[in-house]
Amino acid sequence: MKVAVVGATGLVGGTMIKILEERKFPVTELLPVASDKSAGRNVHFHGKPCKIITLEESVSRNPQLALFSAGGAVSLEWAPKFAATGTTVIDNSSAWRMDNSKKLVVPEVNASVLTKDDKIIANPNCSTIQMVVALNPLHKRYRLKRIVVSTYQAVTGTGQKGVTQLLNERRGDKSKGTYPHPIDLNVLPHIDVFLENDYTKEEMKMVNETIKIIGDKAIRVTATTVRVPVTGGHSESINAEFEKDFDLGEVRKLLSESEGIILADDPKENVYPMPIHSEGRDEVFVGRVRRDESQPRTLNMWVVSDNLRKGAATNAVQIAEYLLKSKLL
Repeated sequence: MKVAVVGATGLVGGTMIKILEERKFPVTELLPVASDKSAGRNVHFHGKPCKIITLEESVSRNPQLALFSAGGAVSLEWAPKFAATGTTVIDNSSAWRMDNSKKLVVPEVNASVLTKDDKIIANPNCSTIQMVVALNPLHKRYRLKRIVVSTYQAVTGTGQKGVTQLLNERRGDKSKGTYPHPIDLNVLPHIDVFLENDYTKEEMKMVNETIKIIGDKAIRVTATTVRVPVTGGHSESINAEFEKDFDLGEVRKLLSESEGIILADDPKENVYPMPIHSEGRDEVFVGRVRRDESQPRTLNMWVVSDNLRKGAATNAVQIAEYLLKSKLL
């Protein structure tokens, strides 16, 4: 199994390589791919150096699998070139997510939509992934009607440049960074660009991707996405209205028994999900589960996950694992 990781020097790309190692994905040859200026440098895989190569060289070496995390422009240009040689591409950018001809996949939710003909598969947005993992078992039982979500997203979602700005500001360096305002000791209700409807692109990703992944156009979704001075993971306050009423005991049981979810919900003992607990983990943590007392059939919950892992790299590797297990790769 020859595997290319495109964007190998970035935060997500480096995490992809780490997770391929951790999960013992059957890589016989790793092809780390990055920009021309990084070519010739080494990354390490299973303790051995692997030389970084260019996109042109990696296509010519015909990997069976390519994990992309190098931005939308690179994906739009190069994913089809890989796919044309028979490589299966799993792309972490937003380039293909809303393309009707491409599948948008979270394995715990909708891996069954994949076929052998899917040569470019889209990995969803980090904040969408953790939300649909948490809500899917409840949707199956009670049918989602409306979702109101507010996010508290770590600076790692902006890559190394977001982390650098936060750490520089903590050291007293207030020089201009990647955000339009300081992030340390601050909260920015602004992720990605603002659109004509005054929502940000990140907010509309959560709206549109959720509907596509769950496969129900009747679900209404509204989102406010916020950047916070945290590095360990994204947090979300979710208010979900269902068509059917629910029992809180059954809700907690469903969540605790669902794949990929850890229920951390004992407020009397101060047990609830926090980014410091999710960092370095692949699960989605759910807590603060309670009924919305302002209207019927509505649930409040708090959801936290490591955005570099389950929100990006781990989800991509899990898609590859499903393809392998199902003999689609």
